Amino acid sequence: MTKYVFVTGGVVSGIGKGITASSIALLLKSRGYKVFMQKFDPYINVDPGMMSPLQHGEVFVTADGSETDLDLGHYERYIDEELNYSSSMSTGKIFSTVIENERQGVYGGGTVQIVPHITNEIKRRIYEASTSSNADIVITEIGGTIGDIESQAVLESLRQIRNELGKGATLFVHTTLIPQIYGSGELKTKPTQHSVMELRGLGIQPDIIICRTPITLNDDLKSKISLFCSIPSSHVLNAIDVQNVYQIPLNFYNQKIDELILQQFDLARPKIDLTKWNDLINKVESLDKEIDIAVVGKYVELRDAYLSVNEALKHAGYQLGTKVNINWIDTKDLKDITKIKALFKNIKGIVVPYGPAEPKIIEVIKYARVNKIPFLGIELGFQMAIIEFAKNVCNLENATSKEINELSKNPIIDLMSDIKNNCGLSNNRRIGNYKCLIKNNTLAHSLYKENSALERHRHEYELNLKDIEILEKNKMVISGYDNKTNLAEIIELSNHPYFIACQFRPEFKSRPIKPHPLFLGLLEASIKIK
Repeated sequence: MTKYVFVTGGVVSGIGKGITASSIALLLKSRGYKVFMQKFDPYINVDPGMMSPLQHGEVFVTADGSETDLDLGHYERYIDEELNYSSSMSTGKIFSTVIENERQGVYGGGTVQIVPHITNEIKRRIYEASTSSNADIVITEIGGTIGDIESQAVLESLRQIRNELGKGATLFVHTTLIPQIYGSGELKTKPTQHSVMELRGLGIQPDIIICRTPITLNDDLKSKISLFCSIPSSHVLNAIDVQNVYQIPLNFYNQKIDELILQQFDLARPKIDLTKWNDLINKVESLDKEIDIAVVGKYVELRDAYLSVNEALKHAGYQLGTKVNINWIDTKDLKDITKIKALFKNIKGIVVPYGPAEPKIIEVIKYARVNKIPFLGIELGFQMAIIEFAKNVCNLENATSKEINELSKNPIIDLMSDIKNNCGLSNNRRIGNYKCLIKNNTLAHSLYKENSALERHRHEYELNLKDIEILEKNKMVISGYDNKTNLAEIIELSNHPYFIACQFRPEFKSRPIKPHPLFLGLLEASIKIK
């Protein structure tokens, strides 16, 4: 029988529920249990696919093409498992499903209500996670904060699940804030008490309380929380602020959170193997070099918009014993082309990630190509790299893309068009895992050391197949391509220390103990630059 861990949050949002859930999953997996993770977001949007990255951060894409919350990226990086559609729920998705069911007569003309119709749909999706994954333990994070009106139906559903399955199959972890008062330095437990009171008012008694705190709670404070929140002191745990989030699972392990969970579930406690994770922490704590890498994008004012890129660069740095200092460069700062040289002073490598088309990026890519600065282009970076090469090397002055010129009536050479025009396919975007075939004797092959790779996509514009010949004639190498459509996936330049770009999103596949080859290659090449 599958067991369920529910992670809720109180007092403030952004308190670390995602990292807490990921850490629990990592520890249970390291004990030999099959785990699966899911996130419930309280917003009314069906999914984050149409949400601005400046409001909600990046959209993380799962292997099956589901557009999800960025916390799923944390999940995959910690447990090194590919998640799926059942990992992501939202209030909007639940309501949309129930309304569609009502329109189709599923409810036989009855009155549709929050209880039982909405709550039944929520429970169905939570239970479906166990059947779709065949997991021993499902960890579900509830987004937002206790008290949010949008998540009340979810919490009611969790109350019902506890009532249906009992305490032996369900466990509630409540994450909360212990603020420290400026001046006196006192840690205050009152916000935690009120948060738990509100949760209990909804019929849910937490089994473990995770206290986000700047310093360790002493025994007196733990006893106070224990008394007012009706849990043993041993179940009140510290979530100390750390510089490196990958340290957090070890902090929880030292407080025996995995043992507390397995004890409540009456499950065996096989020996844990954290060898690889301890090796990772040792690498992180012994970085003896530094390097400056520029990330150029439209959404850099909210770093979470490029969260997976940020993490992928760090992962490569860990492998190479190097701290990566990211210089975030906003595309609006590229207005004066003469200042590009100053912007990239001391920069050893350049990344252009996903985003809306921005012609000024072409000049950045030209600067990297001409000045032999290691360059990695991702999605938009791939497209702009091709256009820059076509303009300045192939002398195609009108080379551009459908996206840039969709409102222009000027004659253009449309290098980048949608997949429907390219291949006659019925849809106009690729999303999720696609198999990329990698050519021998290329930079890509030397990085992957494989003839193929499953890579994750989220884009709609493709390199027009008819234009590949002129690019290759001028020494651009198409080193990776889709095995079904023959669409270009990776391009590179052989007369450059490191110039490579990909149509897919490699940052989604990077792991702290297994950096993605394209990011690792960028860091290796950048370190060599004098």
